Amino acid sequence: MTTVRDATFQLLRELGLTTIFGNPGSTEETFLENFPDDFRYVLGLQEASVVAAADGYAQATRRPVLVNVHTAAGVSNALGTLDSTFQNKTPLILTAGQQTREMLLLEPWLVNPDPQSIASPWVKWAHQPARPQDVPAAFMRAYAIAMQPPQGPVFLSLPLDDWDAESTVPTAVRSVTSRVGADPDRLAEFAATLAGAQNPVLVFGSDIARGDGWAEAVTLAEKLNAPVWAAPSSERVPFPEDHRLYAGGLPFAQGLLSERLAGHDVILVVGAPVFRYYPWVPGAYIPAGSQLLHITDDPAESGRAPVGDSLVSDSTLALRGLAELLPDRGADTVVDTQEHRLAPHASAEPRPEDPADHDPLTARQLFRVLRSATPHDTVIVQESPSNIADLHSEWEFTRPDSYFAMASGALGWDLPAAVGIALAQRDLTTHRPVLALIGDGSMQFSPQALYTAVREEVPLVVVVPNNGEYGILKAFAEFQKNPGVPGLDLPGLKPHLIAQGYGATGVVARTAAEVRAALDGAWERSGPTVIEVPIDPAIPPLV
Repeated sequence: MTTVRDATFQLLRELGLTTIFGNPGSTEETFLENFPDDFRYVLGLQEASVVAAADGYAQATRRPVLVNVHTAAGVSNALGTLDSTFQNKTPLILTAGQQTREMLLLEPWLVNPDPQSIASPWVKWAHQPARPQDVPAAFMRAYAIAMQPPQGPVFLSLPLDDWDAESTVPTAVRSVTSRVGADPDRLAEFAATLAGAQNPVLVFGSDIARGDGWAEAVTLAEKLNAPVWAAPSSERVPFPEDHRLYAGGLPFAQGLLSERLAGHDVILVVGAPVFRYYPWVPGAYIPAGSQLLHITDDPAESGRAPVGDSLVSDSTLALRGLAELLPDRGADTVVDTQEHRLAPHASAEPRPEDPADHDPLTARQLFRVLRSATPHDTVIVQESPSNIADLHSEWEFTRPDSYFAMASGALGWDLPAAVGIALAQRDLTTHRPVLALIGDGSMQFSPQALYTAVREEVPLVVVVPNNGEYGILKAFAEFQKNPGVPGLDLPGLKPHLIAQGYGATGVVARTAAEVRAALDGAWERSGPTVIEVPIDPAIPPLV
């Protein structure tokens, strides 16, 4: 007899889903019993970290990943990073065990009473099969939905007594597209508008990076000879930042963003929302007299854009199609790149002096030291919100897939995601170094991810700028004129000792010389290293 478990694992083999990230519980053990030798189970100690690690792995490998958590409690724990996974457009199949079917009516201990809605709104589809025989086919449908654009996570609730039932429903393994092409007539309209523009500008977003579209982005920019801005708060870098046409990153505030785009008659936004904002700064969406064109693979993203004409398409395919339709402007413009990707007037700020070897460090000085002591092909995973502008002032990203962050703004994603990305570098045999920059406050949301890094022996380097506060919240409070907010100071945190508690190497480096020495040792280790660096707690401007 072929059981539901046998049929499901065979389907997963054929789909290439043989790495499972998980945190098991009693309702998952019937699925995991006699775990096959050709599968790998990557253990995480808390479900939010499990989901984020799987997300990082899926983004780095550009392949879907299976995640296994524990019933309703596990899914609830995972929601904080599932939010990021959804907004990152990462294809994950999230599964959770459910109580025995015979007891569901009674709502016993550990039941998930509403499996169709518990993960809403952060999944594309949620389902609990009506009968055990439908489980393998439900996995096939989940895979197809997760992979089709816009890609994203899906959720399956699986009763624990389903697995030993006889599998009687044939399951066909299907392939599905992960890209949607542009309407040729609409694409031609966009091309004609761009060709007739006097001073066009390009705003590129993370979908270009996800779609491996750097080459296509460069080709279109050079044909138009137009400046390229990164969309506000991009979680991936969409364009080489050393290119002559790269202008910098747009601020994530409505009025300020509109001011930056003043003087351009046509604005083409590709692979990003229109627009991602954080603080409220009133002003027009776009400058008066400008026309906005929007290309996205997400109909919902297109629908909620407050201004502009839209085209639903894969970003890379649309860039390629536009470049084929447009004439070459033949100029050789060089754009003055803004020093900060977020701050509106950063180009006027003086560049700080290089730190002396034995002086305390500011955040910006720390990032300069790290850049000089880090291999050129290093992958950066960033969750130090108050220091983002300083990071992008000191670190130019010139190679694809070199920068990852969370699209949601919710803390706790980046440290476990860095573990998944580092694991992917080993599995892909690319072996790019991975450096996670995690604030001392951010680290507290998912420190248990270090255990997974230790267990999997991934050579991850984590640098923790320790300013003893929630710096980004202090910046927001100052911007909003909200004095006296409690809970924003974090005295006494010792990230290096937390790391040691999980079996990682943990050190404190207080000066430039100590940071360089700590990095020298960290790059040679087979497991994770956490380098805690006390920094100046100055509060940067929010925008």
